[in-house]
Amino acid sequence: MSGTDEGGMDVIATAGHVDHGKSTLVRALTGMEPDRWEEERRRGLTIDLGFAWTTLPSGRRLAVVDVPGHERFVGNMLAGVGSVPAALVVVAADDGWSAQTAEHVAVLDALGVRHALLAVTKADLADARPVLDDARERLAATSMGAVPGVAVSAATGAGVPEVAAALEAMLAGLPAPDRSAPVRLWIDRAFPIKGAGTVVTGTLAAGTVAPGDRLQLGDREVGVRGVQSLGRPVERARATARVALNLRGIAVEEIARGDALLTPGAFRVTVDVDVTLDVAPDRLPAEAVVHVGSAAVGARLRPLEGTAVRLRLAGPLPLRVGDRLLVRDPGARRVLGADVRDVDPPELRRRGAARQRAAELAAQPTGAAGAAVELARRRVVRAADFAAMGWPVPDGATAVGPWLMAPGLADQLAARLPAVVARYRELRPLEPGPPVDVARRALELPDAELLRAVVRPPLALREGRVSAATAGLPPQVQQAVDAVRARLAADAFAAPEAPDLAAAGLGPRELAAAVRDGQLVKIADGVFLAPGVADVARQRLTGLPAPFTLSQARSAWGTTRRVAVPLMEWLDARGVTERLPDNTRRLR
Repeated sequence: MSGTDEGGMDVIATAGHVDHGKSTLVRALTGMEPDRWEEERRRGLTIDLGFAWTTLPSGRRLAVVDVPGHERFVGNMLAGVGSVPAALVVVAADDGWSAQTAEHVAVLDALGVRHALLAVTKADLADARPVLDDARERLAATSMGAVPGVAVSAATGAGVPEVAAALEAMLAGLPAPDRSAPVRLWIDRAFPIKGAGTVVTGTLAAGTVAPGDRLQLGDREVGVRGVQSLGRPVERARATARVALNLRGIAVEEIARGDALLTPGAFRVTVDVDVTLDVAPDRLPAEAVVHVGSAAVGARLRPLEGTAVRLRLAGPLPLRVGDRLLVRDPGARRVLGADVRDVDPPELRRRGAARQRAAELAAQPTGAAGAAVELARRRVVRAADFAAMGWPVPDGATAVGPWLMAPGLADQLAARLPAVVARYRELRPLEPGPPVDVARRALELPDAELLRAVVRPPLALREGRVSAATAGLPPQVQQAVDAVRARLAADAFAAPEAPDLAAAGLGPRELAAAVRDGQLVKIADGVFLAPGVADVARQRLTGLPAPFTLSQARSAWGTTRRVAVPLMEWLDARGVTERLPDNTRRLR
């Protein structure tokens, strides 16, 4: 695929009442027809989202998402503005501010849009000044604040250059997009192209996308066959940009507006979300519609306290902490802005849990400070999951393999672990310490791998256990082992018989403990010798001609076949001796 890198584009959305001239102004600015459907052009009514683009006089490229102004199509309007950082608010000079203007502006305000331009259209039909003053005063009370305004007549062309210049000034103040961020492309259109397959479009608000990329769509991965931006193929599209992606291996019937293409593993898909509303309304509906990006899903609302609300979504959405949502009550024709605070919220089972959760959300800061508070609440979390929730790694967090531990938690658990080991050894004195899974459960850790950050000297991880450095044996067992070692010091290969071991009180558990403690070596079942026996055995064998037989070795060691046979096999296994095809041996 030929083309260039695509970046440095700005994307804005229109807003305003039906018949106030949004599409006409877009046509005058861009020379393109934003209304895509024949019915729209026939009726002169924008029903669905329209798209147009142009290069402004400075060379800055601008893409415009033209939204429908009729109240029946407010859902389509919301799908158009959800991913767009700035708005062109259109009010007609001959009609002025209307209920639909107010509804669109309320949407922009609830989304937290901070960059906007006011265009008072049809200035050839009425005096634009009173409408400019009124609209700017109303906009000043919203998230957009002091908005520049321009009077324009698309019919005569008067004011169109001034609108373009004012757009340039507004766009210069937009924050730079994060092109290193993961991709979350909210799909606003999906359609087939003969010979190419399925194509989807959307506003790339962050990240980059290129042919060959693999993106997550629901529970499957799809391949990006090709990328277009502003009607031409590109090698790579960089935010912010309007993009069209040709997808491999998926039918258009399997995609709908509101689906999202995601960098795999970068977002948490959830149906339970804790949010805080901009204001605490007098009454919350039990059910509402949640809008984010181009998606719209039903939700049940559970007020917690104050502005804190838990949403149970009717369908899963890929959300992150810090996302901006719209909660729309269709019956009351009102929208509420909400900030996503937790995409993996705790269950609320205990009495008073909702109030406590609301207090936690109210006290929780944002950014890195909020991440530290959240990690402290969770104690331990997979690093990939924490990032997918939208949190940065806070300073002082402990990384252990794929896990993150809250700052200071490893030290707290390390201080508790000696008591866990001591208690275990009180109950099981023949064992050097608890198995790692027992220690893990005692410290309430999700994975035994986390013990690596918790086990500190004199404790150590040995053979799947948390052991004391000087575990030792119970006195009575130690006395019996000392007697065996004294016997072996006099005759290194005089392994005690099983009845002798049993008579001394050394059963299987006691012998296993002595082996773990390094005081005896198990050669085979019922055959125990002293540490260092391999060196002694080798030294005795050096005087034999090579190769030598088992009988010769037994004589050199001065022991019985009960000991010699397993000892020779034990030496073979450790590479001290080598067994030859005729069953003789030689030293390695």
